[in-house]
Amino acid sequence: MKCFSVVALNLDCSVVKLLPLAFAIMSADRLAKIPEVDLDPNGVFKYVLIRVHSKDDDSHVDIVRGYAWAEYHADIYDRVAGELERGGGLDCECLGGGRIKHDSAAKKIHVYGYSMGFGRAKHSVSTEKIKTHYPDYEVTWADEGY
Repeated sequence: MKCFSVVALNLDCSVVKLLPLAFAIMSADRLAKIPEVDLDPNGVFKYVLIRVHSKDDDSHVDIVRGYAWAEYHADIYDRVAGELERGGGLDCECLGGGRIKHDSAAKKIHVYGYSMGFGRAKHSVSTEKIKTHYPDYEVTWADEGY
């Protein structure tokens, strides 16, 4: 039996029913390829917590990005969101920001502060992701400071 809406494509109904599943798998695969953490190796710098949504389904991933080159938190968000959204199928949302003090020699990362433009990120979420990426580091956070 052919599906009426796709007779011209010569697909049967079982294939059409699998298409949403195929899109979900593609979305999950695309999200899984995004590194959850990317930080400059040393210094004190701004960071943002970004939620990357799939446009195909309800899946998402939260990512942490922190760079010394950024004068503003929005500089990081605009560049990262632009790169991720360029390929299509993804949409980004900034969940907040703060600062990171990264000392690679001492293997310490401290997350603190807030973003004037985006508000305070949930540093507890950011630090858990950072701990996974830097398992041999001491990673701490505080809501104090700017």
